[in-house]
Amino acid sequence: MSLDGKNVLVLTTNYGTEQDELEQPVAVLREAGARVTVAAQTDEGVQTLVSDKDPGSVVQPDTTLAEASADGFDAVVVPGGTVNADQIRTDDDARRLVSAFAGTGRPVAAICHGPWLLVDSELAKGRRLTSYPSLRPDLENAGATWVDEEVVVDTSGGHPLITSRNPGDLDAFSAAIVRTLSGEAAA
Repeated sequence: MSLDGKNVLVLTTNYGTEQDELEQPVAVLREAGARVTVAAQTDEGVQTLVSDKDPGSVVQPDTTLAEASADGFDAVVVPGGTVNADQIRTDDDARRLVSAFAGTGRPVAAICHGPWLLVDSELAKGRRLTSYPSLRPDLENAGATWVDEEVVVDTSGGHPLITSRNPGDLDAFSAAIVRTLSGEAAA
């Protein structure tokens, strides 16, 4: 499946993003031909973590959340990491960006703790999704139907919503993003 000509925006903070949840989808999307732009809160490097505690790699963002626009992008991806997700959920620019994608029918993908941003952006209500299990009460309280599945692609709310539970689901998560962007039905 070729994603030539597709542009994907990835939203992150500058500290605490789960390393694999940032790097693996970016690599898969680029390998499929997509142009991927990483937007962080500042233009400083993103210090990732492994399992929320051990320092991971530092990823250089391409732009900042404040400078980023949803225009020209085909999808948005929100990686997890408890620290990252807890910070990004209250970031006005991150909420503005995911809301812009959802409002124009473009895919929103979030993994692990990333769906917290969906709660604070009011994008969870009426949607079927998954996340790291500890987010279940937050998502249900926001009106979502939470399920324990490796990847969920919900197309019921006007835009595709792709969610997964944890780094162990990254292959399925990334594949679902690629399938959705290529126009193929999700499995």
